[in-house]
Amino acid sequence: MKAYSMDLRQRVLEAVDDGKRTKWEISLLYKVSPAWIRRLLQRRRLSGSIEPKQRDYSASGKVDDAVRQQLAKLVAETPDATLEELRQRLGTPLSRATICRTLAKMNLPLKKSRFAPVNRSGRMCNRSVSHFENK
Repeated sequence: MKAYSMDLRQRVLEAVDDGKRTKWEISLLYKVSPAWIRRLLQRRRLSGSIEPKQRDYSASGKVDDAVRQQLAKLVAETPDATLEELRQRLGTPLSRATICRTLAKMNLPLKKSRFAPVNRSGRMCNRSVSHFENK
């Protein structure tokens, strides 16, 4: 989601500072939420800036080169391992989503192989029988 423009931020703050309308009315006028106006005012009060924060969507702080090497080694040893199994073997507090994104960036396989052994427990439900049949 893109950040609101500086022009919109300034117009909203001018309307708030003017004091002729409530924050609710301003939010309806500019099609923003009252909570966003509150956070914008708080940001201006605390930092003096109304510019949007720069986002860093990478997990660079969590996944360093040592973890990447260990992950590559684990995938090479057991290519059919699930994300949860990899997470447990890594021994680091990474989420499955972070491991999945890291594997994708490393161009490593994300799913179990189609040549994995068949599930021994069999089907969990019988889809050929209708639940709405008259008995």
